Amino acid sequence: MNRRTILSVLCICFTLSLMAVSAWAATSHSGITTVEVDLSGHDAGETELWLPYPVSDKDQTISNVKVSGDFASSAVYTDSTYSTPMLYARWEKGAPARKLTFSFKTERKEVIRRNFPAREAAWDPADYAQYLTATSLGPIDGEVGKLARSITAGKSTILEKARAIYDWTCSNTYRDPKTRGCGSGDVCALLTKPGGKCADIHSVFVALARATGVPAREIFGIRMGKKEREDVTTWQHCWAEFYLPGYGWVPVDAADVRKAMLVENLKPEDAKTAEYRAYFWGGIDPYRIKLSIGRDLTLNPPQPGAPLNYLMYPFARVGGKIIDWLDPATFKYTITYSAK
Repeated sequence: MNRRTILSVLCICFTLSLMAVSAWAATSHSGITTVEVDLSGHDAGETELWLPYPVSDKDQTISNVKVSGDFASSAVYTDSTYSTPMLYARWEKGAPARKLTFSFKTERKEVIRRNFPAREAAWDPADYAQYLTATSLGPIDGEVGKLARSITAGKSTILEKARAIYDWTCSNTYRDPKTRGCGSGDVCALLTKPGGKCADIHSVFVALARATGVPAREIFGIRMGKKEREDVTTWQHCWAEFYLPGYGWVPVDAADVRKAMLVENLKPEDAKTAEYRAYFWGGIDPYRIKLSIGRDLTLNPPQPGAPLNYLMYPFARVGGKIIDWLDPATFKYTITYSAK
């Protein structure tokens, strides 16, 4: 795939976020997302499937949930650390077909959170311990800690530190369209070569924030389409939030800043770049669905092997073998958005 083709694809996928920055952007969006999985082509061993299961919160309303298929059993569970919901289905060994359809309607709001208090409220870091600790790919000591202290030198409040780290991330990372999926979020590797996609860029933000005592987390989701019907199988997207005491969680999306710069061939000093950086500091468009949070997840029921880096794609085990979730052609799943 040549550079022109890659940029054309990026333009199509990113149109929704660019619209949100414009003066005529919608403040809400809705539609139905349908996930269709077909594992029939794999060996007929016992099969397990886990899918991210979105739930309602103050920014999105999930309704009209439907699950169908030829599975032996299914249920909705959460993991024990982050309470991240997931749809689980199981097929017995020898099942002639293994198909599942999962659909839901989302009503999503644009999020703008910038009316910050003049003074930071008292808070107890112990209440946010899970958002202040290292992960397997996101250390907060060593070179990461050293860099974080350098970026936030002279900053004393959570808000000041978070803004300094956001600005540094926007300036010092870049969108690499060759990255597979949304990226693994290996922070140490990214400090050496800071190019990647959304999970990479926000893993850097989160690790740097946590290293300076700012509670932060990645939000894993998927974009909604804007046309009547669109294939969004590869439209997964990750953004981040930091916790401001006395105010709540504040969204940031440095990855969409860098994506806009690539798509529109913008330079750091361009006025349009400044607009994107201002918008995605405390603001995110309504064309996205929050699916899950949490890194190093033990699914429920527990998956075989190591903890899962994050739950944003379908995850399946067939006959003891984990299927490559970044290859929907082999895994055989499609995700479709429809306006009605």
